[in-house]
Amino acid sequence: MTLSMTTDSEKDRPIVYVIDDDKSVRDSLEDLLASVGLRSMLFASTQDFVRSERPDAPACIVLDVRMPGLSGLDFQEEMGSLCIHIPVVFITAHGDIPMSVRAMKAGAVEFLTKPFREQDLLDAIQQSITRDRARRQESGVKEELRRRYASLSDGEREVMDLVVKGLLNKQIAGKLEVSEITVKVRRGQVMRKMGADSLADLVRFAERIHGTESEALDLKL
Repeated sequence: MTLSMTTDSEKDRPIVYVIDDDKSVRDSLEDLLASVGLRSMLFASTQDFVRSERPDAPACIVLDVRMPGLSGLDFQEEMGSLCIHIPVVFITAHGDIPMSVRAMKAGAVEFLTKPFREQDLLDAIQQSITRDRARRQESGVKEELRRRYASLSDGEREVMDLVVKGLLNKQIAGKLEVSEITVKVRRGQVMRKMGADSLADLVRFAERIHGTESEALDLKL
């Protein structure tokens, strides 16, 4: 089953957020990113980044480990509570193995020690943007499915919840104390409103809506 959603071209244009207290590093990274056609926004601290208005687009954060105030590693740990789910690439002139392990365990895409090859950074950024684009698409699919589920009446939701549990129309009718014809009508409405072509589609949609699916669905935005 395919879920189609329109995509604004500007929203699909990736952006790299550079957070480093060293202005010369920020400026050099801005030039590097511009040379490969990537737009960027520069910040001297994580606090400035959090306070900023950011485009709704696939993104990556290039983050220095050691900065005045909140360190890059501490900020990475706080990102979830701030509802920031952008992939992170760490850069540092003072890295060590424990720092690297901590960053990677927390989900960093890469941990690069200065001086690093520009291509290594660009590769990590592209990997991060690809990951973030996939996350955004996944989020869009879930949002669309929840919108469709919200359009169902209470009775249709009841039928859908029982259908995906494997109950037959006759069993559902008995459980809800309605006629089998009523169940068939509601079931047809559920299939139409959810955009499901088969029972298998409906089951997968339900799993996605309720967050119980462990593997990605074959859904394309």
